[in-house]
Amino acid sequence: MKVVSKQKNSKMCIICGLDNPYGVKAQFYNMEDDSVMTVFKFHENHQSYPLRVHGGMIAAMLDELGLRACWTKDENVWGVTMSLEAKYRKPVPYGEKLIAKGKVVKESERFLQTKAEIFDVKGNLLANATVNYLKLQVSQIAGSGVDEHEEMCYLIEDGVKEINFEQ
Repeated sequence: MKVVSKQKNSKMCIICGLDNPYGVKAQFYNMEDDSVMTVFKFHENHQSYPLRVHGGMIAAMLDELGLRACWTKDENVWGVTMSLEAKYRKPVPYGEKLIAKGKVVKESERFLQTKAEIFDVKGNLLANATVNYLKLQVSQIAGSGVDEHEEMCYLIEDGVKEINFEQ
């Protein structure tokens, strides 16, 4: 599937923060079908059992995908997670390339519902979630002194033009 544009990365987010030494450092792409996708790897410091990613890290990625799905149409929409219903289908390994996708399912003036999925490179579904958000301004979420443009400051063009599963 073709990439339309790239989304910004933050400084310290555990999923997308490029300055977070413990983070995933995932890059997110707006896709031609109005979804958002990322190709990423969890790391050993994200483990629960040996060779397995902690369920909380999996849920964090699913949550990140949900709100970023909304940014495919409007990067100024912010919100907080109201609920996340995750299903862990298969063990998620660390140190291996994974592909994740998020898409808006329903949206109103105040609420947003998304579907998020994590796959292995062959297209096998490893985990998925339905995530519901309450739309809020950044100042309502983090306080009036927070500048989202300062935190979401990285836009690194890396030449990714398509994201596909291996055949």
